[in-house]
Amino acid sequence: MNVSILGIPMDLGAGRRGVDMGPSALRNAHLATRLRELGHEVHDLGDIGVALPETLDKHEEAGLVFLEPILDACRSTVGRVAELPADTFPLTLGGDHSVAMGTVTGNALRGNPAGERTGLIWVDAHTDYNTPRSSPSGNIHGMPVAHLTGLGDARLSGLGGPWQLRPEDIVMIGIRSVDRHERDLLREAGIQAYTMKEVDQMGITRIVEETLERLSGVTRLHVSFDADALDPSVCPGVGTPVPGGLTYREGHLLMELLSESGRVTSMDIVEVNPVLDLHNQTAEVMVGMAASLLGQRIL
Repeated sequence: MNVSILGIPMDLGAGRRGVDMGPSALRNAHLATRLRELGHEVHDLGDIGVALPETLDKHEEAGLVFLEPILDACRSTVGRVAELPADTFPLTLGGDHSVAMGTVTGNALRGNPAGERTGLIWVDAHTDYNTPRSSPSGNIHGMPVAHLTGLGDARLSGLGGPWQLRPEDIVMIGIRSVDRHERDLLREAGIQAYTMKEVDQMGITRIVEETLERLSGVTRLHVSFDADALDPSVCPGVGTPVPGGLTYREGHLLMELLSESGRVTSMDIVEVNPVLDLHNQTAEVMVGMAASLLGQRIL
C-alpha cells in the first residue's frame, strides 16, 4: 500500500500548548520506518503551514478562539489531502483535533466526484460535538465533529462546500468526558457513541462488529484517533487527560479488527503533546496503533 504522511502542526484549537510538536514526535518515534517494515511504500509530504499562537493576538470571534488561522490551516489541509491519489492511504498527524475538519473533509472529497458517503470512527475521550454557543471555552478542538455535520459557524462547516458528514455515519469509541449541552446535541443528532461503560460491558470485539454493521453503507472509512482515548497511564503526553480510558491492548485490538475489515481508507493521529510526555512514550504508543491499523500482527 502507498501511505502518504502529512503533518498539521496546529496548536490553535486547544487551551494548552505543545501539540504543534506532535507530528515531529511521531516521526521521531520511527513512524515511517515501522510502516515500511510492514511492506508499505511511505511518502512523507512534510507539514501544512500553520500560524504560531505566540505571533497572534488571542482573538475570539463569534465564540471561536483563533478562528481565522484555524480556517486557513484547515482549508490548506482540505486542498492538500483532496489532491492525493485515490490509491494512497493518507495518514495525517496533528496537532489538536480541530485539524479533523480539514482531514475528514479532504478525505471525503479525495477521488470522490460522485460524493459517495464517508464514515467516521472517532476514537477519543471526548465527543468534540460542541458548537460556538454550547462551548464553555471557545476552543475549536472541542467542536470539529459538530462542524463536520453542518452545525456551528458556517465558515467552518462549509469547508467541504455542499458536502457534509451524516450523523448516522459517525461512530465514537472510548467516550468518557462530555459537556452538558454537548450531550443534548449528540442525542438530537442520533450519533452512536460507545462510552467506556459500553467498552467495559460489551468489549471491543462486539463494538467493532456493531460499528462495521452500522457503517456498512459507506464506501470509505476514516479513523480519527485522539491519543487521549487511551488511559493516561498508557499515553501521558496529552493536553486533556481523562482517567479510565482504553487500555493498551484494547487500543491495539480496536485497530487490528478495523484493519482486518479492509475498509479503512485514511487515519488521523492527534493531540500528542511531547511537552507533557515521558520519553516520547505517547508518540511511540500511537505509532504502534497506526502500525496495527496498517497490518502489523503478533503472528
